[in-house]
Amino acid sequence: MRHTLLLYSFLTLLAFGLASCATAPPNTNKTASHAFSSSDTDNTSLARATKKKVTRHANPGESGVRLLISGQDAFLARMELTKSAQKGIDLQYYIWNKDLTGRLFTNQLLEAADRGVRVRLLVDDMVLIDRDTGGAILDSHPNIELRIFNPFSRNSSRTLQMLGQLRTITRRMHNKSFTVDGHVSILGGRNVGDEYFGANDKLDYGDLDALVVGPAVKEMETSFDQYWNSSFAYPITTLHKKYPDETDVKEGRKELSKLISTPEANLYRKALASSHLARNLEEGGLNFEWAQARIIGDTPEKIGSSRAATELHLTTKLKPYFDQTKNELVIVSPYFVPGKKGAAYLGDLARRGIKVRILTNSLASTDVPAVHAGYRKYRKALVTSGVELYEVDSTTKKLAGRDVKWLGGSSKTSLHAKSFVFDRQQAFIGSYNFDPRSAFENTEVGIVVNSPVIATELASIFDKRLNKAVYRLELEKGKLRWHHFENGKIKIYTRDPHTSFFQRLTPRLMGLLPIEWLL
Repeated sequence: MRHTLLLYSFLTLLAFGLASCATAPPNTNKTASHAFSSSDTDNTSLARATKKKVTRHANPGESGVRLLISGQDAFLARMELTKSAQKGIDLQYYIWNKDLTGRLFTNQLLEAADRGVRVRLLVDDMVLIDRDTGGAILDSHPNIELRIFNPFSRNSSRTLQMLGQLRTITRRMHNKSFTVDGHVSILGGRNVGDEYFGANDKLDYGDLDALVVGPAVKEMETSFDQYWNSSFAYPITTLHKKYPDETDVKEGRKELSKLISTPEANLYRKALASSHLARNLEEGGLNFEWAQARIIGDTPEKIGSSRAATELHLTTKLKPYFDQTKNELVIVSPYFVPGKKGAAYLGDLARRGIKVRILTNSLASTDVPAVHAGYRKYRKALVTSGVELYEVDSTTKKLAGRDVKWLGGSSKTSLHAKSFVFDRQQAFIGSYNFDPRSAFENTEVGIVVNSPVIATELASIFDKRLNKAVYRLELEKGKLRWHHFENGKIKIYTRDPHTSFFQRLTPRLMGLLPIEWLL
């Protein structure tokens, strides 16, 4: 054991030494740019359409908000808005996969750029390993600029950097936003990838976005500009020195065209054409709920600042909504690690008579077992204090709010939506999870909507899932039990449902490690 510890210590020091020498190049080769002004975009078709809606429906200062619950609806909205773009598209994502929807979306952006639309794409570097060449080809388009947030050094192993710079390189941009012509935004929990948009036959995320028009869109653009022009946003050309030539670009577009013309892609397009949102568009447009709404988020400086600098944090802006709750608090968070203070706070709310209800992933449904290790230690205390705690049934097909028959049905359902509902009067929708990573490590963004209609709609979705797609945790003789409604009867599980011994052992062992701050 002692020799093992000595070896581990040596490897860690070696990793630290190597990784500490691995730094990104100077971030000086970029030009600041900003969202277009109203005078630049007011003649676009989206501006005219949204202004008509605002004039007809909204009171001064109100924004229009529509929930995007179905993954296919969420993707179709992005595609149709991209087709409608005439001036500029701004995109900010934590993950952009190279799968079917990632390629379809990329191709749509290229077509928009071909029409003269300016595209600014900001992507976190966490999962972009070995993708600089493709990024450089995309960036070579005269109307597209790609920037990478908080990049890893290209001169050292990412694994070594993760070990040696654990408290810096692991701090990521988790924001997700999409804005077209300065007049329409989509923000929420979805990254760009098949599992978020109902196109993956193995994993299907139950997720949530808000489609927004009106004044809140300008706030979203202000937030995007902060990140785009921050010292953490690197042009891909600064990181990847080999600039693609004309042949590289032609080959790249040819390959992309081939990949989006497969039978699978055509099947997905047909599914989009029959989606709920597509029918709404055919019938004459979209309805919005009009209300006061504001964008709240972390500033990019959070990444390089002390974790005690809470004035930079979204949580500082969000906490008053929790504190003012009087009757009911609904929390939907796929990664839920409240910590001792958070668990005590929620328990105090419950003891004061506030109905606190929480939905998160079960061990079987989570895609990050390490997070379950941080969550499981608080379950018993929360239930004891009177908090209603629910976990997702991984076998359900009802969580994502769509029909997956065209794929034959997904083999696993996982929760990915992040929302809070306060007294069914106000709601938060965004990228923020109720965990230390969102609170202190990553950057996040979301929208608070002061609308009983939106808040009640979200709470009602929660209510409808209770007897179909979730387990309610109860304490019986001091032990946790999972109550589930099956075939008209309550079935009680005595351990994490649909898991093996080794699946349950992994988070138990990980829970012994001092890593909760990373979760």
